[in-house]
Amino acid sequence: MALYRFRVAFEDYDDVIREIDIRSNQTFEDLHRAIHQSTGYNPEYPSSFYVSNDQWIKGEEITYMPNQRRIDRGCVLMDKVKLLSRIDDPHQKFYYTFNFDRPFDFHVELMKIILDETPGVSYPAVIKSIGEAPKQFGNVLNTPVANPEGDDFDFLNEMAIGEEDADEFAEMSESVDEDVTTPKLSGSDEEEDEEDEFGNEFSDDENYEDESRHGSSDDY
Repeated sequence: MALYRFRVAFEDYDDVIREIDIRSNQTFEDLHRAIHQSTGYNPEYPSSFYVSNDQWIKGEEITYMPNQRRIDRGCVLMDKVKLLSRIDDPHQKFYYTFNFDRPFDFHVELMKIILDETPGVSYPAVIKSIGEAPKQFGNVLNTPVANPEGDDFDFLNEMAIGEEDADEFAEMSESVDEDVTTPKLSGSDEEEDEEDEFGNEFSDDENYEDESRHGSSDDY
């Protein structure tokens, strides 16, 4: 059975590339799963391949987990379509969109047709992996987090604060709470403090006045 070697590249990340060998009689769903075996993504999200021309203009759509609109439009399912049925060019191109809610777009291009399988290899097989795939869900700032306890604003999740930052934030909060909760002195306590602060000074003045009137013991 002939093998197809596809080059799979992120549209927005030029330095992330995969090469995948797959049997010509395997399906687009097999290719879909092989791509995400190589990226580490969960493949269970609505996605589509589009038969494309050399300018990556989308043509026929071949879909996975279609919504009702795609079903009504008659889009064919990935598991029903073998790769060989859509290969008309030795460098056939497919535009591929993974996860329509938070999409990653890929360019999938046929690089070569291999006539003989390698013994002992299970296909599809990822034969080359260059670059680390971006995180599947990107920055959490773009991901509203449901709060099951109520509608209160989830500050830590909204600000993308990690566990270490959260601990530091908690320590800062405790420090602020201690400053805020330190009891203030009552009026009488403040007066006593004032007396303590100035009492010795006033008492020295009084002793000086008494000595001035009566003379010190050294004068006698």
